[in-house]
Amino acid sequence: MSLLSAPETLPFGVGFALIVGIALLEGLGMLLSMSPSDWLNDLQPDIDGDTGLDRVLGWLHIGKVPALVVLLLFLAGYALFGYSLQMLAHGLLGGYVPALPAALLAIPAGLATVRALGTLIAHIVPRDETSAVSEQSLLGRTGVVIGGSARKGLAAQARVRDAHGRSHYLMVEPDLDADVFAEGTQVLIVSKTGAFYRCIANPHPDLI
Repeated sequence: MSLLSAPETLPFGVGFALIVGIALLEGLGMLLSMSPSDWLNDLQPDIDGDTGLDRVLGWLHIGKVPALVVLLLFLAGYALFGYSLQMLAHGLLGGYVPALPAALLAIPAGLATVRALGTLIAHIVPRDETSAVSEQSLLGRTGVVIGGSARKGLAAQARVRDAHGRSHYLMVEPDLDADVFAEGTQVLIVSKTGAFYRCIANPHPDLI
C-alpha cells in the first residue's frame, strides 16, 4: 500500500486537503468580498502578556502574524512531519505507525513550524495588521488603492495609515454602488461592513 493511500497517513492527508481548501476559500472569498482571513483575524484574542495563556499565544505569534498564516504554517509542518515519520517508520520497521499516535506526535512539529517560520514572517510584516488597532480608529482615515480595482461586490486592497503612521492593508469597496476605484486612487474610509471597509473618493487629496 502506498504512503498516500495508507490509512495510517489519513490525518496528514486531511492536513494537506485543508491547506488546499483554505487556499480555495480565500480566493473565492476575495471575489465575493468575504475573506476568511479577515474573519479569523477578528477572532484572535487580545494579548497583553500577563497570563500563561498569553505567553503561549505570543510564543506562537498569535496577534503578530495573520491568523490564516498561522493556521497554514501549522498544517504544513504537521503534514510534512507526519509523512516523513511514516516514511521513516516504513523504511526501518517495514510498517507504518498507527494513525492516532502518529497524529499526536506530529502536533509538536506543527507548533514548532509556526514558531520558527512565524518569527521570520513577523519580522517581514511587523504590526501591519488591521487587528493591531481599533477598527473604528481607521474610519475617517485616507488611503490608496494598491491592488486591483474596487467596485460593487468586488473588494480591492488599500493601504491606510493610522494615527501613529503605521500602514494597514484593508479590503475596501466603494460606498456608492456606481463608483469604481482603480489602483492608485486616493480614498477615504467611511464605514465597515462585515470584514470589509467602505470608502469614497478622497475629497481632500492633500490629506493623504
